[in-house]
Amino acid sequence: MTSAVKKAVVLLSGGLDSATALAMAKDQGFECYVLSFDYGQRSVTELNAARKVAAQMGAKEHRVVRLHLEDFGGSALTDHSIDVPEGEEEGIPVTYVPARNTVFLSLALGWAEVLDAHHIFIGVNAVDYSGYPDCRPEYIAAFEAMANLATKAGVTGTKLTLETPLIDLTKAEIIQQGTALGVDYGLTVSCYQADGDGRACGQCDSCRLRAKGFVDAGVADPTRYV
Repeated sequence: MTSAVKKAVVLLSGGLDSATALAMAKDQGFECYVLSFDYGQRSVTELNAARKVAAQMGAKEHRVVRLHLEDFGGSALTDHSIDVPEGEEEGIPVTYVPARNTVFLSLALGWAEVLDAHHIFIGVNAVDYSGYPDCRPEYIAAFEAMANLATKAGVTGTKLTLETPLIDLTKAEIIQQGTALGVDYGLTVSCYQADGDGRACGQCDSCRLRAKGFVDAGVADPTRYV
């Protein structure tokens, strides 16, 4: 008798971290249902990257959900009147999108219930990251607790686990592990303001963290720059 298929919903932005999280989920034997969001972000080329990564990784299904977070704005990623900073900032940067991971994870939770999937993977990182509050371990633990109180699956005894395999890794360690798992980082787009062809600016916070990660990992950087 064969064992039941393990299903997971995997959040995929098209960037380096989420692509690695998808590779890790696949390596752990999960059938991966991949979820991306067109949320009014400045760089939509990351969604093209997400489609390529999902296909390369053999996702069972990939859905792109349209949201309109630009209706609220409040972030350099969703409001074109706010410039993307090209230097280091103190505190929480203006590229933080209000409540983004809470919105994304809530929708992933709904799909997980429908699929009878008991795991959600998200590529948050609390080491080499931009200081976003919804990437911290305390937030992840709180959301997981809420999820198990708020769902039919949770109250009937089927625990949902929020998987964060990158949370304690440096960017270099993420790249090394992803490379070992066959991630093609040339398909990914991390830049906050990539152009229409997916070429990176090389100046924003995300670009700087990514470039340093490849140097520290001793891995050739396949990023295409403007």
